[in-house]
Amino acid sequence: MIKFHPKERLTQMKDRLFSSSSLRCRLMLFLCTACGAVLLLVWLVTTQLIQPLYNYRIKTQLTRQAATLVQMIEQSDEPISTQLFALAAPQPNGSFWKKVNEAAQQGKLDFSEVCIDVADANHRYVNGVDTLHPCLLHPDESGTIPFSNQEQKSTNGDAITALRIWTAKEGRIVTTIGATGATVQQMVVGMVAHNPEYGDYTVIFSTSLARIQEAGQVLYQMMPLIFLILMIGSAVASWLFSNWFTRPLTQLSLAARRMAEGDYSTRVQVNQEDELGRLAEDFNYMASEVGRTAQLQRDLIANVSHDLRTPLTLIRGYAETVRDLTGDDAQKRTQQLDIIVDETNRLSSLVNSVMELSKVSSGTDKPNRIEFDMSQLCEEVAQRYQAVCQRQGCKLELELDDQPHLVYADPAMMERVLHNLLGNALQHLGEDNLFILRLRKQDDRLRVEVEDHGPGIAKEELPSLFDRYYRSRKDQGKPGTGLGLSITKAILQSHGFHFGVNSTLGKGSCFWFELDEVKSKE
Repeated sequence: MIKFHPKERLTQMKDRLFSSSSLRCRLMLFLCTACGAVLLLVWLVTTQLIQPLYNYRIKTQLTRQAATLVQMIEQSDEPISTQLFALAAPQPNGSFWKKVNEAAQQGKLDFSEVCIDVADANHRYVNGVDTLHPCLLHPDESGTIPFSNQEQKSTNGDAITALRIWTAKEGRIVTTIGATGATVQQMVVGMVAHNPEYGDYTVIFSTSLARIQEAGQVLYQMMPLIFLILMIGSAVASWLFSNWFTRPLTQLSLAARRMAEGDYSTRVQVNQEDELGRLAEDFNYMASEVGRTAQLQRDLIANVSHDLRTPLTLIRGYAETVRDLTGDDAQKRTQQLDIIVDETNRLSSLVNSVMELSKVSSGTDKPNRIEFDMSQLCEEVAQRYQAVCQRQGCKLELELDDQPHLVYADPAMMERVLHNLLGNALQHLGEDNLFILRLRKQDDRLRVEVEDHGPGIAKEELPSLFDRYYRSRKDQGKPGTGLGLSITKAILQSHGFHFGVNSTLGKGSCFWFELDEVKSKE
């Protein structure tokens, strides 16, 4: 895992804190800006919009209640002015005021903290209720009992009379009374009720706005302190959050630089299960693959240089011998030229294998998939080994059923896979000199196996068996380029086929791959 040197850590902290382009700096700036924007919005709502919104709500409530009472007056079949001391009284007189109290009990009308004034067409008080303290419409009223329609200043004062006249003239009014900035202000909503039998009435509803003004002033005074406290808190929280958030990225950055310097053993510690944790896991996987590739590259250089050096040395040595010593001896010249030809063929085979592996691994040589009979391909490949088997005194056994097995793959590449596996088995024959090519169905799939009864492969060598230029200890010095199984792996991976090897020391090995069978269209 990564360990930070103290000086290196200090330098990185300075870079992260003072670089305006760093992710941590931008993250802190974003969080502080977002917090400031939210606080500004809260300040705007609480100090600038709370009163207009509250006034709109009060206007809506008063308008709804006034419309309810107006509708009841217009539908009344008895004179409103004859009912005295009725509205909101414990024992209302007349059926109309009983209906009004029933509406209040149902929540359609609200008599708390409200002034209700009902006047006739002559703008004289008929009935009402006032539970405001104080009330700007009835300044002489000291209690909360209903008014009478007697000539009193509290019921027919200049302010309320002017509002009645204005309401009768306009049909509907909405206004606020009280001086701007005063401690007491009231919202007033006035409407006209047209009773077809008893004439017109003016209905005025009013309530106080003093409380919301005081609340707005208190919030306005408190917001600077709240803003300062929250901004300091958000700055500290964003600093801690950005430090926690960017720590894995900093470790990844340092690990990437160390990998760029050639330290492929670098790994980062995975402590999270989120996207950053998965990024760290992907980085570790990438580091292992890069290290593995670098090791394969070193092995490639070592193996290729060794494999190239031997035939080139032989070719040069025998060519010089033919030139300087055996030019006149036909028999020796022929033997030495044969060696030169064999080594040239070996060198050519190595170069061709390297090029083929490179094309398949890089995706340059893509599979040309068609439908073909895998059983027929196995028979054709097995027939080509008859001459080799007769010459070496071994036997290839073909195990197939009588049914055709259609697959969707590249037949040329599948033929190369079979040749590579059979050629590998031919180099590891047991005492019975027998190797087997088998095609069988397994779990709704086709399984191709190449089995030998040779010495087998140690368990610790199996994971590396398909790696480039890998040779087990028992294969050192045997002919071949060491690329056959690597090419087989690249071809099978390009097709998406499963493959592997089972081996037991002293009993032999079985290389296999599986592919899907194309269902018959009949």
